[in-house]
Amino acid sequence: MQISNARAVITGGVSGLGFAVAQRIVRDGGRVALFDVNEDKGAAAVAELGADKAAFFRTDVTDETGVVANVNAANEFLGGLNVAVNCAGILGSGRVLGKDGPMPLSQFQTTVMVNLVGSFNVAKAAAQVMQANEAGVDGERGVIINTASVAAYEGQIGQAAYSASKGGVVGMTLPMARELARFGIRVLTIAPGVFWTPMVDGMPESVQQSLAASIPFPSRLGKPEEFADLAAYILGNTYLNGETIRLDGATRLAPK
Repeated sequence: MQISNARAVITGGVSGLGFAVAQRIVRDGGRVALFDVNEDKGAAAVAELGADKAAFFRTDVTDETGVVANVNAANEFLGGLNVAVNCAGILGSGRVLGKDGPMPLSQFQTTVMVNLVGSFNVAKAAAQVMQANEAGVDGERGVIINTASVAAYEGQIGQAAYSASKGGVVGMTLPMARELARFGIRVLTIAPGVFWTPMVDGMPESVQQSLAASIPFPSRLGKPEEFADLAAYILGNTYLNGETIRLDGATRLAPK
């Protein structure tokens, strides 16, 4: 798929990794629908990208009915839908047995609902629309890119819920790609390491430096535009499918 032809729904699209993907797609001639819950940032993102190229849809990714409605509305705004990028997520950090007792089950459930169920919810709604697209090169009709994390593989202490949710994203990538292959829809996942995001910006400088030093090469945090570069490459290489790609500078998370 040529990125200039991308008509993309991007969850978590008004900041961080999602917004970087939106910027890249728009820069290269595509159009985007930004799904997020932050209306102020949504308005600012559309203003920056251009109202002719981007639209904001307030979206709770765990709401099945709301996601279907917004995907259909995005399809109409974009003049078609052939890309879905799932970047919406929450940390949900907390120990299984904390100082105040066991983790509330609701905390674990919320993390899994947003990160895993939310990704599935948007993916299936997007695939429903994509299956009717006219086939392109190699019969391709669409691309779904999910976001996992290196914590799916080496979860740290306090990341039981987060790692479980991201491990689930990794786990559903191949079976979803195999199932949707008959429609010409590719499914891939990016597992980023430690990236510069609004969350990291709020950390003390000493913590930021410590994180950077733990990365073998290059010894720095990832840049959102590097995540966007990989997403763009995935869109352009039709033979990539059913894979989770680590983007992490060869880092492996320590226990804590």
